[in-house]
Parts: sequence; structure tokens; C-alpha cells
Amino acid sequence: MEKPHILATKPGEYKGIRQIFAPLLEKHFTVVPYHEFEKNPNLWAHKIQAVIVWFTIPKISRDLLLSLPNLKAVISGGVGVDHLDIPLITSFGVKIANTPNIVDNATADIGMALLLASARKLIEGYKLAISPDMTKLSHCDLGHDVSGSTLGIIGMGRIGHKIAKRAQGFDMKILYHNRKQREAEDEKAVGATYCAKIEDLLRESDFVMLSVNLSPETHKLIGKRELSLMKPTATLVNVSRGLVVDQDALVEALEDGVIYAAALDVTYPEPLPRNHPLLRLKNVLILPHMGTASYQTTRAMVERIIANTHLALEGSPLLDEVKPN
Repeated sequence: MEKPHILATKPGEYKGIRQIFAPLLEKHFTVVPYHEFEKNPNLWAHKIQAVIVWFTIPKISRDLLLSLPNLKAVISGGVGVDHLDIPLITSFGVKIANTPNIVDNATADIGMALLLASARKLIEGYKLAISPDMTKLSHCDLGHDVSGSTLGIIGMGRIGHKIAKRAQGFDMKILYHNRKQREAEDEKAVGATYCAKIEDLLRESDFVMLSVNLSPETHKLIGKRELSLMKPTATLVNVSRGLVVDQDALVEALEDGVIYAAALDVTYPEPLPRNHPLLRLKNVLILPHMGTASYQTTRAMVERIIANTHLALEGSPLLDEVKPN
């Protein structure tokens, strides 16, 4: 029996699913690499029933949707869906799914890792320790204590709540701002206090952690005004999306000492141009969007993609269906 055909970036290629996980996909599906499809779309168009989106590609355009008459689903790895035109895709009768719950722990881990590495200057210490000029222990720059400090979380969804749970272990005071207040039981579980006004959270926090979805409401949520409300000793940590922050305003705030530091897993664009000012600032720690980049989480994402794809092809309800608002 012929396996269903899916369209995806070739595993192992730039922004494709890692080669180590290719056998998982190939066990269930015939994978049509996107570059092969582009060479001869007429050969594959009627066979393709699902598109797998990984690291935002392939781009799901109107032209692509029109070219795939038997398409049933677009399945995207990760939690963010800001790269998908949901109303457009669903208008073609195509279902959408992502892998939200899978990535929560890994993303929360990277958020705390960024916070700790920035606060305690781990990268600076590492560079000093391996320097060929270092022949005896010398003083490194002083960092800031994490234990007992105040963490303000903007976006107290699944990931934000897990970040708060980790912060408990450092005896941090936890504030949060959200579209709506969490249930008292949820707050109590992590010792979090709700700030109805984002301004209050910004003024009081030693570390501000962004874990919101990108939407029109959160686009450049943190700009010049918001940064000016933060403590001059405060650090901004972003594990959401680059466009949640006005990067020009962030550069200015970091250069002028409006805030102490920034630790970013996400930027806009990704990667940043090599001459971008964020890359030359010593008070910035940047990662290449690796919040979910662990073996266990990535494998679980691929397995969830496979499960959602099978359900879509069967006409069954999806585990993680994304619908228009």
C-alpha cells in the first residue's frame, strides 16, 4: 500500500527537520522535498495531502494552496503560528495543527538558562577561563543575584507558568501580567501575584520575561516607553518572538543604560544581519532561537506532527487544531 505523500523541506537541509528524525517521517509518509516539488509541481500536486512546516517554511501562500487540490492539512512544528495565514488556509477547507504542549518545558528551561547566564555573566566567565592570556585567576565582572530577586512574567500561559515554577526554586518573587488573571489555584501553585497594569510589573521587576504569542496586540509590546519604566538594573529576557520587542528601542535602552542587560532567544529577523548593533553590545546575550532544541523535545514534536497528520488524513479531529479567532 502506497504511503501518503507530504510536502516538506528536505530533512537535514536548512530549516528542515533534522536528518536524525527523517526515518520517523519516512516510516509513515512519502516525503516530497519542497525543492523537488518546485521543479515539477504537476508531478506531485495531486498526490500531496499534507504540508509540514518547520521553522516557518515552506511558506503557505495562496498560490501553493491553489496548486494542491487534495491538501487536507498544514501541520506546523512548535507553538507559534504567526507565520501562517490561518483564515486563508482554512478558507480552502484545510485544517491546521501545531505542537504546543510539547515545547513548554524546553522553552521554560531556556528562559531560565538565559536569565541565569545573563545575571551571573557565564559567557564572560567562560571566555575569561579559556583565554590564552589567563595564567592566574583574576577578577571578572560582577553579576547580579537571582535568588531573592523579582521576576516579572509577561504572558502567563503554559510556558509562563512553567517559568514561574522554575523561578520558585530560586526563591524569586514572581509577578505576572496576562490578558486575564489566572485562577487563584494557579497563582498559588507558583506563588505568583497578578499585575493588572503592565507598568506596575515593569517598575518592580529585576528580570522581565516575555512569553507571549505574537499577535497584533503584542507586536512591539515592549518599546521605548516600556523600557523606560524598567529599573536601570533590570534585565529583559525574551523567549517569545522577536517582534514582541521594538529592537531599535532596545538597542537605545541598552546603550544608554536605561536597562542593564537583555537575554534573547529570539530576534527579528533571524539571524540578525551581522552588522546589527545588538551583536556588538556587551550587555546582550543572544541565542539562535534554540528554545526547543533538545533531542527529546524535537523527537516529541516530530511524533506529534505525525499523529496530527494521520488524524487529518483520516478525517478525524486533530490533537492540536488551530482555528481562526
